[in-house]
Amino acid sequence: MKARTRPVVIAGDPVLHRPAAPVTDFGPELAELIEDMFATMYLAEGVGLAAPQVGVSQRVFVYDCHDESGEFYKGHVVNPVISHASAELEDGDEGCLSVPGPYAPLPRPREVTITGVDQHGEPLRLTGTGFLARCFIHETEHLDGILYIDHLSRRRRSRVLQDVEPFSWNAPLPF
Repeated sequence: MKARTRPVVIAGDPVLHRPAAPVTDFGPELAELIEDMFATMYLAEGVGLAAPQVGVSQRVFVYDCHDESGEFYKGHVVNPVISHASAELEDGDEGCLSVPGPYAPLPRPREVTITGVDQHGEPLRLTGTGFLARCFIHETEHLDGILYIDHLSRRRRSRVLQDVEPFSWNAPLPF
């Protein structure tokens, strides 16, 4: 199976703004989706990508990013749930392949634990710190129909959306 890239949909596309369906079929189509999502994420030079971002309303995301110590982690999570988020917040700029171009400051928990399963249905429990925690929250929220810009004030969100810069890997702008 050769991975193919898929267009990344932009904020405003309905698939990004509604909760994704739980994955119930752990067959070859899920494996193909995951491989395609990695290929798309790497083409777009991202660190995480949720299935709704490629137009698929399923609860799965891929990631390849570092934690607070600089160690890199790569993987995927199917049907993730945030089981723990630390009360300690960490400020940082956040961006999104579905809001291409601009970044905005957004505090996030410094440590996050998620549970879910892999593409074969085997249980996963992952804890991330720093940037990896931010990635886990960001991607899990995508699956709930929440974009990072939804946490911003209306004025800041409007400014971020005005600065969207479509790239060759993005789907056409819906606005």
